[in-house]
Amino acid sequence: MPRFRLRLSAAADVSAAEAAASFYWLTGQRSSFTAGIGPSLGVLGPVPELNIDVVRIALTAFAADRSVHRDGRGSNWNQRSLDLEVPVSDPTRWNPVADDLADVLGFLSGDRWTLLFTHEGAPAEAVALPSTSAVPKRVVLLSGGADSAIGGLYSRSLLGPTEQHILLSHFSNTMLPPIQRHVAAEVERLIPGPSQEHGVTHLGRNSKRIDGTSYPTEPTSRSRSVLFLALGLAVASIHRVPLWIPENGFASLNPPLGSERLGSLSTRTTHPAFLQNLAAVLTKAGAHAVIENPFAQSTKGEMYQRVVELVGKSEASAFLSGTHSCALTGQRAHHISSERSCGVCFGCVLRRASFVSSGVRDLTDYIAPTSDLAVQKWLDSKSVEQPVRNFIRRGVKTRDLITLALPDTYPMRYALDLCHRGIAELGSLYP
Repeated sequence: MPRFRLRLSAAADVSAAEAAASFYWLTGQRSSFTAGIGPSLGVLGPVPELNIDVVRIALTAFAADRSVHRDGRGSNWNQRSLDLEVPVSDPTRWNPVADDLADVLGFLSGDRWTLLFTHEGAPAEAVALPSTSAVPKRVVLLSGGADSAIGGLYSRSLLGPTEQHILLSHFSNTMLPPIQRHVAAEVERLIPGPSQEHGVTHLGRNSKRIDGTSYPTEPTSRSRSVLFLALGLAVASIHRVPLWIPENGFASLNPPLGSERLGSLSTRTTHPAFLQNLAAVLTKAGAHAVIENPFAQSTKGEMYQRVVELVGKSEASAFLSGTHSCALTGQRAHHISSERSCGVCFGCVLRRASFVSSGVRDLTDYIAPTSDLAVQKWLDSKSVEQPVRNFIRRGVKTRDLITLALPDTYPMRYALDLCHRGIAELGSLYP
């Protein structure tokens, strides 16, 4: 079982064994993590201790997830066992919920987690003051994708003349910040109101260990979403306001494309059981954890229609086309900009279908189809279009929903109706 420990300080000399089993969150160049955010989150402001703990836990899980290879790919991922030791402000708050939190992580990543919490003092950090004395209504996660962009737009439309919200972005791929900033600027332009705060954060594991050797790198890393949520909750906890994670409810349910592809539409980042259970565990430990998905009962196409209602079809077309929903990587190996969307991953297929079903013009520059035979062969190997066509023909039955691990508070009839509406939108792409 791979074991990892988060450390907030380091000796001058670190053995190879300790370097391989540790992540060091330091303020200097020896840190295992990207520079800019320290282990006390001072740059984000006066974050309460327990929500600082949440980010430490999430970052350690993400780093471990990135550092242990899976044996399989696609729907044949193996289940790994990961053992973590994390320093927190008060272990007596966290150790009683360790097993529950491990189960939540397992639900998201498909792995078995073991968590142990200890105490270690962190170096003092300067703490940023809030940019305004006004208390925001909410914090909205803005990834740069269409759903999060719609969430930012919708949130701003709900604000009163003097009310504000905070948009928070996180990135690992450097092509995302310009997209995130563009979307934030468009939200502010399209919906009149006071200037809005938009924070762009970069926090992730570096490629090198503290001794200069390379970490293994597993590219899947489904736990990245926990880190994004933790950072959002950290900012929300300063003001004790809700955190919005906008995502269409159809993808959130994660219905299987086929019997052999359980949960393969997307990750479980916004699955109602995941969000509910994560909030419950963090709240039990005493952390701030008010998490909401405002579009939990909406399809992506219905979300696009909401944009049309707010700003009109022409502005909706430009706004939505300026977002990035593609999950495919590897464009640069074919001398293609990483900003270009493939058009054939599930994120792109659902995006394209949502444009068609909502009647909004899609201005996205997709790679597929292409006359370059080598590129087209690569795209064909990554495409989910045929599985999606099969999924549309097969549909979703009540028995299929039993596999989705929905919480008791989510009526099965709501899930079935939402899936039927989502499948109808996908069908509009393949008449």
